[in-house]
Amino acid sequence: MSEEGINAEEYPTEIHDYLAAFEKSLGSVDEMLKTMMSVSRTDLLQKLEPLEQAKLDLVSVYTLNSMFWVYLSTQGINPKEHPVKQELERIRTYMNRVKEIADKKKASKLDKGAASRFVRNALWEPNAENEHTSKAPAKGKKRK
Repeated sequence: MSEEGINAEEYPTEIHDYLAAFEKSLGSVDEMLKTMMSVSRTDLLQKLEPLEQAKLDLVSVYTLNSMFWVYLSTQGINPKEHPVKQELERIRTYMNRVKEIADKKKASKLDKGAASRFVRNALWEPNAENEHTSKAPAKGKKRK
């Protein structure tokens, strides 16, 4: 949206900053898409783990549907009443599932053997020898 192409009288001056920010955002999306399209999808997916592949696919489809949401808005169609809304919710559900799986992978694992040894050694267990010595101090030893 260059200054020569659009006359300032064509739209209210109050929204100029919003339009400039929107144009900048579109430029960022365009650059990101060019970067993604420059690499073969198969090459990209081969370098990623399955969980990362799922994340990439979900972000891609969410972005595409979000852009369609914006397109509908610019055409005067209420996207909240369009099936794209349900699609975005469905994708969000899958994104949450992938996030849960990733969080489970990052969660620390409990070493049950080490934990039981720690608890066993931390607890005091009375035995016959300890009972005799604990009731009365040993003779001949002075306490300081």
